[in-house]
Amino acid sequence: MSLALALGMSLVLSGCSSNGNGGGASSEPTNKANNAQTGNTDKGNDGQKQENPADGSDIEFMGWGGDSEKAVFQKLIDSYMKKYPDRKVKYTVVPPGEYYQKLETLIAAKKTPDVFYAGGAKFNKLVSSDVLLNLEPLLAATNAVDPGNVWKEALDRYRFDGKLVGGGDLYGFPKDVGPWAFAYNKTLFDQAGLPHPSATAGEYTWDDMLEAAKKLTVANERGKIDTFGVAGFSLESAVWANGGDWVDYTTGTITIDTPEFAEAMQFVADLSLVHKVSPSPDDEKAQNGYARFVAGKIGMFPMGPWDQPGFWDLPFEWDIAAWPASPKTGKTATWLGSLGFVVSKDTKFPEASFELAAYLSLDADSQRENYTLGQAVPNLIDMAKGEFLAMDKAPQTRQVFLDIIEDYGVPTIETGSKDVKWLDTFWQDASQVWTGKVTAAQFLKEEQPKLQKLFDEGNK
Repeated sequence: MSLALALGMSLVLSGCSSNGNGGGASSEPTNKANNAQTGNTDKGNDGQKQENPADGSDIEFMGWGGDSEKAVFQKLIDSYMKKYPDRKVKYTVVPPGEYYQKLETLIAAKKTPDVFYAGGAKFNKLVSSDVLLNLEPLLAATNAVDPGNVWKEALDRYRFDGKLVGGGDLYGFPKDVGPWAFAYNKTLFDQAGLPHPSATAGEYTWDDMLEAAKKLTVANERGKIDTFGVAGFSLESAVWANGGDWVDYTTGTITIDTPEFAEAMQFVADLSLVHKVSPSPDDEKAQNGYARFVAGKIGMFPMGPWDQPGFWDLPFEWDIAAWPASPKTGKTATWLGSLGFVVSKDTKFPEASFELAAYLSLDADSQRENYTLGQAVPNLIDMAKGEFLAMDKAPQTRQVFLDIIEDYGVPTIETGSKDVKWLDTFWQDASQVWTGKVTAAQFLKEEQPKLQKLFDEGNK
């Protein structure tokens, strides 16, 4: 689930959807300590007998999603219950905009679902508040899950060491890992006689992109721009590539007031303000960048793996490239989103819930169905590097998705936060830069203490 932020000038992923077997994670996750189903003799974390789901109680799984995702997960759940006929799963789908409010209500009422979605700052808040089950002991007791065949970058998003997300014990399995790639309209590039952006990180710079964008930007007979060279250029990509960042989570310091950050932010703003190669905020209101790209009116635009189905039927050729590198550092960066399956600490069925979460995350058949539908990059490394890369559908250079995961993808900004009021405020206030009311340097100098106060209030 991606959220358009900063009036279309930058995009942040708060949770995306991506989800095979070849010597890695099994499609039949079971626990060594409970390989044989023995009536109602399962034991919970305290060693006491726990109620068996077959005795009238369901394992409750709650998530969100559209019709296609609901169909995939209902199929998965049916497969799980066929595998474990003594278990019954109740699947609840909540509208995305209501999901976390519903979850908070259930937690307060001590009716937390056994397995549910959580990601980003919400995962941080839940694990920090001791709501989630530590899965590490259960992971250590099973031979059905091979962590070595799951993206480390995905698993680390659900690790917590007691203070920070990213290390320590495992508290969730990845539903997906979402690399934010740089798509381009090959047909427009070929018509303009331009070389395609490189799929290799560091080879195609901001300067190269700007030069191409100027040649791709075309006005109609009335002088109004009909085709823009680029849209939705990620501020995160620019800042990280240029050596800047929003926050140092180890010290809790907001770090936006730096020359590196200001230079990157001004570059993104000037794509519209100065160079006129990117839609302005007003242009975005009239027609957003996504609609323009699929209409063939944008040369370069960001995309995630979940965008593939909408791009497969486009009337022009397209591909993906590495995000343009900062000329100053020579480095490339982009964000890597994720959503996870977590288990309630208060579940009556810790082992069964662990197995369900692992099944939803790592079942080979579901992974295969997800990637063939264009929903995700497989969580299983061998499948991603094998049959996923061998797909005969665009993008041709789908290796870029894997390069982002392994080499230059960065967790989304809010991953280390429990409260994101500070970040929401940044995106709201950034409109001053996008509209040219202030320079990036002026804005960041004034914004830093404001954000620091909000960060301290919500995260310390």
